[in-house]
Amino acid sequence: MARMPSAERRRQLTEAAIRAMTRDGVARTTTRSIAAEAGVSLSVFHYCFDSKQALLESVITTIADHSVSLAKEAIRPRATLRETVRAGFQAYWDHVVAHPEEHMLTYELTQYALRQPGFEHLARRQYELYSTTYAELIEQLRRGGNFELRVPVPVLARYLAAMTDGLTLNFLVLGDGTAAAAVLDVVTDHVAGLILDDTPVALAP
Repeated sequence: MARMPSAERRRQLTEAAIRAMTRDGVARTTTRSIAAEAGVSLSVFHYCFDSKQALLESVITTIADHSVSLAKEAIRPRATLRETVRAGFQAYWDHVVAHPEEHMLTYELTQYALRQPGFEHLARRQYELYSTTYAELIEQLRRGGNFELRVPVPVLARYLAAMTDGLTLNFLVLGDGTAAAAVLDVVTDHVAGLILDDTPVALAP
């Protein structure tokens, strides 16, 4: 087996864990099945992750990164702030529609962590990550548009995290993409309305 840097090996095993958990469920996925999915020995798995908690935290972070990286790329200067914000939401939503099973896994991870003694902090970490990510995206917007908000960034970040979390679950249950798009339009208008009137909103380069 070719040697691989430990960070790259961890990424390989994390992606393998996501595939295995998506297919078999969190509770039924074992370290042995993850190693087999990644095509490595069990000893390699234990070298990279010293506990199941460490693995699950890596899985949670990686799944978030999958869609967040797309949103960050989409949030580039456009004609108006509204168009920029809507593009960011659309990039996230395109990922939800393309990979519903991965987003379904995030809810299973939350329930598993809350029900497993000693794992509760992973559920908290998961939702803190959502809010932190939105705060970073908002700051990215502010740097590009040079504007001020009517509400503190942490408050808006938590609101957007709760909104997209609920909307994603609603879509996974009902499968109504048209309704989801309409909600994203409303939220986009709401965010644009939180810009102070005396600050610029155009983001044209």
